[in-house]
Amino acid sequence: MFGLMLSSISQFGQATVVEIRTSLGNVQVNLFDNTTPQTVSNFLSYVNSGAYANNVVHRVEPGFVVQAGGFSYTGDFPLDNVATGTPAQNEPKLSNVRGTIAMAKQGGNVNSATSQWFFNLDNNSANLDVQNGGFTVFGQVLGDGMQIVDAIAALNRFNLGGAATSMPLRNYTSADADNEVEITEANLVLISDVVVIDPAVSTHPEIVPANNTLINSSNGGDSNSGGGGALGWLSLIALLLLGRRVRRV
Repeated sequence: MFGLMLSSISQFGQATVVEIRTSLGNVQVNLFDNTTPQTVSNFLSYVNSGAYANNVVHRVEPGFVVQAGGFSYTGDFPLDNVATGTPAQNEPKLSNVRGTIAMAKQGGNVNSATSQWFFNLDNNSANLDVQNGGFTVFGQVLGDGMQIVDAIAALNRFNLGGAATSMPLRNYTSADADNEVEITEANLVLISDVVVIDPAVSTHPEIVPANNTLINSSNGGDSNSGGGGALGWLSLIALLLLGRRVRRV
């Protein structure tokens, strides 16, 4: 069913500005419809289906990325996998600089992006513009939105296992983890929804995104390169341990 929706994405109007509504505040993002049309269409398919309602920010790497899009909270644990459709074609045209949003994907699989995405907290171009064929940047944070993203990145992080080895939690301490205090909805960084707030394809002409100038010189990048930038999807199985064996990162 979801795959069918993805194949008929042309029925949806491409939107330039979306608002990501988080527990710590709202982040508006200008999408690059004309530069990365397939990636924007893929992202909007999840937005329009409601797939990002009650999504969980499951990974923070300070000075690197804040990642979400893969798991949802529906009132209980473990978290649910977001249903995914046909992967999007990689479009590594723009650079992974601070304030941009890009698609996560499987390690060693260039064209594997589905629902997961991340904010770049720093200039990650030297790594992510070439790794695994380059990570596709498809939008840029507007206004003071990065203050919200930075606030998420500054939260205490805990290793819950599986995909949540560096998960930000609110009002949760190392002492709570040591005493096995149960993690509740109030501790999660939740995305209540992602909504279209401006459906025009061409807005914010003042934004001139940085081009990815490294991908061609590296012949598409090293799909097996590692370092701190690996953004491959991980198993959700270990999230069954949520609330137990929690360790501060």
